[in-house]
Amino acid sequence: MVGFSMLPYGIQSMLKEGHRHLSGLDEAVLKNIDACKQLSTITRTSLGPNGMNKMVINHLDKLFVTNDAATIVNELEVQHPAAKILVLAGKAQQEEIGDGANLTVSFAGELLQNAEELIRMGLHPSEIIIGYTKSINKTVEILEELVEKGSENMNVRNKDEVISRMRSSVASKQYGQEDKLCPLIAEACIQVCPKNPANFNVDNVRVAKLLGGGLLDSTVVRGMVLKTDAVGTIKRVEKAKVAVFAGGVDTTATETKGTVLIHSAEQLENYAKTEEAKVEELIKAVADSGAKVIVSGAAVGEMALHFCERYKLMVLKISSKFELRRFCRTTGAVGLLKLSQPDQDDLGYVDSVSVEEIGGARVTIVKNEQGGNSVSTVVLRGSTDSILDDLERAVDDGVNAYKAMCRDSRTVPGAAATEIELARRLKEFSFKETGLDQYAIAKFAESFEMIPKTLAENAGLTAIEIISSLYAEHASGNTKVGIDLEEGVCKDISTMNIWDLHITKFFALKYAADAACTVLRVDQIIMAKPAGGPKPPPAGMDED
Repeated sequence: MVGFSMLPYGIQSMLKEGHRHLSGLDEAVLKNIDACKQLSTITRTSLGPNGMNKMVINHLDKLFVTNDAATIVNELEVQHPAAKILVLAGKAQQEEIGDGANLTVSFAGELLQNAEELIRMGLHPSEIIIGYTKSINKTVEILEELVEKGSENMNVRNKDEVISRMRSSVASKQYGQEDKLCPLIAEACIQVCPKNPANFNVDNVRVAKLLGGGLLDSTVVRGMVLKTDAVGTIKRVEKAKVAVFAGGVDTTATETKGTVLIHSAEQLENYAKTEEAKVEELIKAVADSGAKVIVSGAAVGEMALHFCERYKLMVLKISSKFELRRFCRTTGAVGLLKLSQPDQDDLGYVDSVSVEEIGGARVTIVKNEQGGNSVSTVVLRGSTDSILDDLERAVDDGVNAYKAMCRDSRTVPGAAATEIELARRLKEFSFKETGLDQYAIAKFAESFEMIPKTLAENAGLTAIEIISSLYAEHASGNTKVGIDLEEGVCKDISTMNIWDLHITKFFALKYAADAACTVLRVDQIIMAKPAGGPKPPPAGMDED
């Protein structure tokens, strides 16, 4: 009888022991919202040009000092399932556009915080979701109307037009440096832009980070910058053909095993000589084909190197296969598997290959000025590793912005002008709605205030004054008035030349609303007991 009274009842009897079950508004919904609010509080302070940096140390003890939200949420290893949804929305934005992950996470957090107030007022989550869905559809309509006239037809090879659209996304990562960085990024992108700009590949703009110097010493190289020295003594070759051997330049063991019985010293000598002659024959064949540069994907043997020197061949070694692939793309060479005489079609061409010393590091610069220069490299200089990493993120954002503008070049006013206008128009829209979802629409409109408020707070301005004067300007019909962070006043942004891409805003707001609705739809959390045993290795290592 005693044993019987201890039996679990209700949902416990159904599930294995060790599980956790949270249900209802207080336990599930509000807890989820709380976790998401925490995450968006972290990213929020690094929104915009004056955003603060975060110092994140990940599980491998690697240090990140950055205000790039995508990097921050990636390295934080968020555990909470609801906050993970926000992280996934940020990642989706990063993969789709490459910029605006911070807006996505912060805005979703703000939407959820406002949803919490509505829930406490007594609205049901499904009413809030209906209201939010209506709002996001309306927002997309209004965004279309806010697009700057004439921005849809753009020449992606015109440097000034590219820079004006790229500035805001680079400035949000490296404020004050955008006038130096943007021309570099724009030049690199325009160089590799194919005939049809929609096929622009982000991977073709490489970044080489070299310690020392400053940002002013950064340059753009048409071609590649390899961080290794040439193997032999020949350090510079101009207008040369290139042979690429992926399997290495060396005498290889034969496929079949065999035993050689040697009776006398002469035979041993001859045996060694034949090997030598064979290598020489191979290298000579390469030299005769007209190639002046040999690129090896693996080890370069001593003997082979000796003959390369004799035939005045320059030897480079590229151990990363991705880098080797890019090298082939730059030079138009075909990688051969083993050392043999290359066909003329397999040879690539370079304008110059030279070993130069930049800031104490020897690098090989492969230039390919004309022809299908399909790779260009931005050489970044900076004083510390973390500064270089952050500069690289800014370049990545710029390149992604270029890709986005190749797809859709329409722009909307930046500097929070768009957000205030959206807030104002949605507020008006909510008054026309009947039913409970009008409260949700009003809250959605209010959420847009988070952006100017955060921008102002991060710049050390009083947010309330800024927002009220923005509203006043917009109500009188100046829809392009945004915040000038330097002077701390509201100004027409077309004079300051701050534009955001329409496509970035569109996806960021859409993903944020989707994430917020997904979190609000959850009413129960059932967690099974975590399985024991060894942890699986982290999936998806980066290929570079």
